[in-house]
Amino acid sequence: MLSWQVGAVKITCVVEMLMSLPYDPEGFFLRDATPEALKASPWLYPHFVNEDGSLNVSVHALLVEAPGLRLVVDTCIGNDKPRHLTSGNPLATAFLQHLADAGWNDSVDAVVCTHLHVDHVGWNTMLVDGKWVPTFPTARYLIGKREFEHWSNEGDEEQQAIMGDSVRPIFDAGLADLVEMDHRISPEVRLRPTPGHTPGHVSVMIESEGQRAVITGDIAHHPCQLAHPGWATSLDSDTQAATATRAKLFAEWADQPILVIGTHYAAPTAGRVKRDGAAFRFEV
Repeated sequence: MLSWQVGAVKITCVVEMLMSLPYDPEGFFLRDATPEALKASPWLYPHFVNEDGSLNVSVHALLVEAPGLRLVVDTCIGNDKPRHLTSGNPLATAFLQHLADAGWNDSVDAVVCTHLHVDHVGWNTMLVDGKWVPTFPTARYLIGKREFEHWSNEGDEEQQAIMGDSVRPIFDAGLADLVEMDHRISPEVRLRPTPGHTPGHVSVMIESEGQRAVITGDIAHHPCQLAHPGWATSLDSDTQAATATRAKLFAEWADQPILVIGTHYAAPTAGRVKRDGAAFRFEV
């Protein structure tokens, strides 16, 4: 189980599932990332790209333990929920046991979702006696106000199912707080607006004892997007805005002492952004 120390803050990665996605020119994921194009960035191998050109992707939660705060960032897909992403098959993973192994089976103070897509909200709730109940009943769930308003009124049938079983039960239980995109969670942890992938998308900034880290959310789904900030997935709500956000933040973080933790980056998951010609690379 990967973990990192940023000053007085400990960040732990709990993996729900790993995927190797073969190149699919008709698919939803990074159609520009052909096996030939990826070879121009040898630093992607072997952690992030396989020799056959398939992309390694992780679905994981990040546990942030700061002074006086135990925060879960993004809650993956969740068990018992049939989703398109899993070919309609509900998961039955040991995710909760992995949380317990990390010492996080209870006493969670807060949960934040960088956005409200399927793989970031699933373990907000769990199925108990046929009812969706909060997985973390002692926590406040910090839901972006703009993000919630957007997806409450838009989205396809599956997105509305996601809202119904993974978001609205939190409100029904009285555990949800609608927050602004720049909300400060604690002295060490704050949200930063990073729209594009979704209208209310945020990243999580961590600063402690002179050290800094960022949990990216889905500003970039894969490290190859450092080399090509213009590469986008069909899941981006606003491709132009998502590209601009990537380019701006990669330039801001490049060659700086900031630990960048990718929300979908396969192990080793965290590293530094370095300038590489006109674009960037990920140094792990």
